[in-house]
Amino acid sequence: MTDRPLSDAVAAGWEIVSYSATDYSGETYQHNVLLRRQGQHRILNIRKKMLGEGLVVTELEV
Repeated sequence: MTDRPLSDAVAAGWEIVSYSATDYSGETYQHNVLLRRQGQHRILNIRKKMLGEGLVVTELEV
């Protein structure tokens, strides 16, 4: 996965349906995006790594 997972998903034809952000311990935000494409739904969970640089991205099929 690249460092622009949401842009990549939209470029691949996924539509953003909903978005939310959660504050973890006052330092790290977790961004949750509900995506839709051709009747399929997916939740994209994005947060910064705790140590080092980069992102941790999790995709959940709904």
